Amino acid sequence: MPRAKGGIVTHRRHKKVLKLTKGHRSTRHALYRRAHESVIHALYYAYRHRRERKGDMRQLWIARISAAARAHGLSYSRFIGGLKKASLEINRKTLAEMAVSDMATFSKIVSLISNRPKS
Repeated sequence: MPRAKGGIVTHRRHKKVLKLTKGHRSTRHALYRRAHESVIHALYYAYRHRRERKGDMRQLWIARISAAARAHGLSYSRFIGGLKKASLEINRKTLAEMAVSDMATFSKIVSLISNRPKS
C-alpha cells in the first residue's frame, strides 16, 4: 500500500495563511514560516485593539465635549457634574455628536446647567 502524504492539506493550509498576509511587507507575505508568525501577531493585535478602541472613542468624545463646554465657559468636569445634578442622563457619545453637529441643542443643555441654583 502506498504511503499517504498530506501534501494537499498542507498546501491548502499554507495558501490560507499566505492569503491572510496580503499587504504585509517583505517576506512576511511570501514565505510560509514568516507569514505564519506575521498572521499570529496580526490577529493578536487585532483582538487587543478591538478592546482598546472603546477607550480611544471615549477619549475622543470627552475631548469634543470638553472643547464645546469650554466654548460656553464651563470646564468638562463642571459640565458633567451639572448634568448629574440636573438628572440629565445623556451618554458621552450623544453629547459629542451634539457638540460637533448640533451646537444649538448643546447650548440649550449648557444653559439648563448654568441656570440651575447652586446647591
